[in-house]
Amino acid sequence: MNIFAKAAQLEEQNTPFALANIIETRGSAPRHSGQMIVKTDGSIIGTVGGGMIERYVIEQALEALQQRKSRVIKGRMTRSGPEAMGMDCGGAMSVLIDVYGLRPSLLLIGAGHVNRAVAHAADVVGFDITVADAYAESLNKDYFPTGTKLVQGSSMVEAIDKLDITKDSFVVIATNHQDQDAITKVVNCDTQYLGLMASRRKVQTLFTHLRQCNVSESHIQAIHSPIGFNIGAETPEEIAISIMAEILKVKHQSAGGLMKDDSRLNKNKLVLIRGAGDIATGVAIRLFNSGFKVVLSDIAQPTMIRCSVSFGQCLYGEPCNVEGITARKALNCEDVFKAIDDGQVPVMIDETCCSLAKMKPAIIIDAILAKRNIGTTKDMAPITIALGPGFTAGIDCDAVIETNRGHHLGRIIYNGVTQANTGIPGNIAGYTHQRVLRAPCAGVMHNHVKLGDIVEEGDVIAHVDDSPVIAPLGGMMRGLLNAGLSVTEGFKIGDIDPRGIEADFTTISDKARAIGGSVLEAIMHLENKKLD
Repeated sequence: MNIFAKAAQLEEQNTPFALANIIETRGSAPRHSGQMIVKTDGSIIGTVGGGMIERYVIEQALEALQQRKSRVIKGRMTRSGPEAMGMDCGGAMSVLIDVYGLRPSLLLIGAGHVNRAVAHAADVVGFDITVADAYAESLNKDYFPTGTKLVQGSSMVEAIDKLDITKDSFVVIATNHQDQDAITKVVNCDTQYLGLMASRRKVQTLFTHLRQCNVSESHIQAIHSPIGFNIGAETPEEIAISIMAEILKVKHQSAGGLMKDDSRLNKNKLVLIRGAGDIATGVAIRLFNSGFKVVLSDIAQPTMIRCSVSFGQCLYGEPCNVEGITARKALNCEDVFKAIDDGQVPVMIDETCCSLAKMKPAIIIDAILAKRNIGTTKDMAPITIALGPGFTAGIDCDAVIETNRGHHLGRIIYNGVTQANTGIPGNIAGYTHQRVLRAPCAGVMHNHVKLGDIVEEGDVIAHVDDSPVIAPLGGMMRGLLNAGLSVTEGFKIGDIDPRGIEADFTTISDKARAIGGSVLEAIMHLENKKLD
């Protein structure tokens, strides 16, 4: 059997392997043409010349198999220099390494009409298909595409025991009366996708059963059920298309949705929010949950104190999550649209809106809350909205939102200005400015407590350089500036909530929700006005 026949056999068996092919040589190379198969255990069939270059090709092939991605490698048969292989031939070689036998595994539990249709739909998009059932008559090979592996057990549980379920498997359960046994058996397996065909009422019954079996909530919530996309499917073939669409969405880690709604093409729902603190985050969450595509921009090290409810926290490192919505740092516009596609909120370092020309958002919201306008103009986008004092609606922006607490909080102004800044923090349990911590001097923040901690009056909360910051009252640390930031004397660095354990530092404030609702209303009004 020649090497290509062997490769075809391995491909048909869906056995992972890499095929290395010499594509270019110069000078005294060990070989000028040749192919070599590399299996996942490092064994080979064929050769590309032996010696150090072949060892290097094998190493690279194994790495390519692990990454499931082809590559081209180069080697020079010299003792030193770039791409040296420690050889004395003096030539050079380029090798293309392709990976094969990596069709994704689709395990269909139940061999009824729906899974038969799923098998045919999956076959044309390259899945390796295995079907399991307890009934021999249902596993007739004529019902399935050529090459489908058929597994029978005396019961559905026994059939499942014969399957090789891995973290890369896609599993679909579609049985007549054995779905409870099947899902109970599979739910704790680590899979790429687990779908269960059941009605909404049946799903509730099965999930209740799983909870009674002490299955973790995270495993239950990972089940795709009711299965598939809602496309009004009724026939087995239509249901199969619905199921495969969902599987492909997971396989490709895509956000799904209509192509025409891609924010790169249709920017009517793209919103840029200047600022990424707690109020900006509250606005972003309100708009995100209403179907808008939201991106935030801020300085490299935002100085918000309510870090646990500020999307700007992701600029300090890892992605952050506020009320179930994940925000991550975006380095450029391509990163922005990738995060949006992934169903997340991107946050950019872009103090002066340099990205505006590329993104072209339909709506801009100034949520910096600087008490003055630091660069937002009415011509930046079709709709511009600003929060708080420093803006004149009708001149600087289309609308401005009142941010002072009290009767007018959230009021939308389409012509004119908001109330002036009072400088007095909101009243909580009778405390206003007393609960706010300020830097005793200029210096660098060093924290001794974290958000959510309960402190007592007199506790040392932090140091600014060598100067201590003392708690003026007892309560919960609801706000605290990130450690390591440089501050000026009198800078707001923290906030103590006197309600103590009754306070909530993990969700956005009532003020942020109110302002977010007003922003949403203003957008709706301004959109309708422009349409008129």
